[in-house]
Amino acid sequence: MVNWKNFADVDVEIPQRVFLVGPNASGKSNFLDAIRFLRDIARSGGSLDTALKARGGFSKIRNLGARRRNEVVITVDLVDESTGALWHYSLALEQQSRGLHQTVVAHELVRRNDERILERPGDDDKADVLLRTQTHLEQIAKNGQFRDIANFFAGCTYVHLIPQLIRRPEYFFNPSVNPDEDEFGFHFIERIKQTPETTRNARLKKIEKALQVAVPQLKDLTISTDEITGVPHLEATYEHWRPNAGRQRESQFSDGTIRLVGLLWSILEARELLLLEEPEISLHYSIVGRLPALMYRMNQTRKGRRIQTIVSTHSADLLAGDGITGDEILMFLPSQEKTEVRCAANIPDVEKLLEGGLAPYEVVLDRTAPPHVQEFDFID
Repeated sequence: MVNWKNFADVDVEIPQRVFLVGPNASGKSNFLDAIRFLRDIARSGGSLDTALKARGGFSKIRNLGARRRNEVVITVDLVDESTGALWHYSLALEQQSRGLHQTVVAHELVRRNDERILERPGDDDKADVLLRTQTHLEQIAKNGQFRDIANFFAGCTYVHLIPQLIRRPEYFFNPSVNPDEDEFGFHFIERIKQTPETTRNARLKKIEKALQVAVPQLKDLTISTDEITGVPHLEATYEHWRPNAGRQRESQFSDGTIRLVGLLWSILEARELLLLEEPEISLHYSIVGRLPALMYRMNQTRKGRRIQTIVSTHSADLLAGDGITGDEILMFLPSQEKTEVRCAANIPDVEKLLEGGLAPYEVVLDRTAPPHVQEFDFID
């Protein structure tokens, strides 16, 4: 990435599973949003224009410290595990200095292995500048030779569920929200209902099994429909001191229970790439510490397919999970005008401490804490 939000220039390798660690406002969400930006362009009905408008326009995505270079650039390299093909996609955007000040494609490049599939602007773009207001990534008529890239980003899932939205959606009603773009849980239960019955029941059984460890009182997790309103609901039996406890709906579930159900469903539902924003919120530390291993095991049951997962976190408990290595941690190190992103394994003193037996959370959280955090206690 070049000049994307608070990143002046970032070039990192993202393994199959990676944890983003850094202080507040260091850019973890902005890092995920670069991927979401390509997803919003590539998905059905998406476009460069809508992706930009959702973020407030070009001025809101361009790094404020950028002076010499006007362009915002996002570049990705993807490996197709089934064929071994190496795909390269690069998109550079700029704002015209004259006329309508439109945001246009400054450069769009696609390569497959050593073969150049696409390079813009071409002669048509130079003859008609309006063509540069659209990417070829978003156009079915143009992306046929690199549809694998478009499908990969279109299949990206971002999850940051808000329990209050799931529990009381009528308080936040917004008819313009597309279920396919539902990142915060507004249509979460409806999405479960629309899943084919066999798949839905299999997923709910797996989630119920996990819930019996985290919330032992909850049994028999199912989906139901209100006979009067037609509104779908999650239901479960809550076993407590009453011998014949009735069934409860999501409005009576705790925040942690709803977050855990949503998290597990999203892991099972993800198709290509899963982006998780602080999955530890509302969950007990003992459950948080087991999430990395749980995500790994659930990922291994996909008939040979692996879902790449990117997780932002502040949690020591999450980073204390078994099997996390320095190669799987990206450290966000902010300065006055930009944020540097470095793999923990590539920082010599950090890697030395990890090799010496310290757990990742013991090393990287202190290194990414605000420099004057000790003064927080004395603010009056």
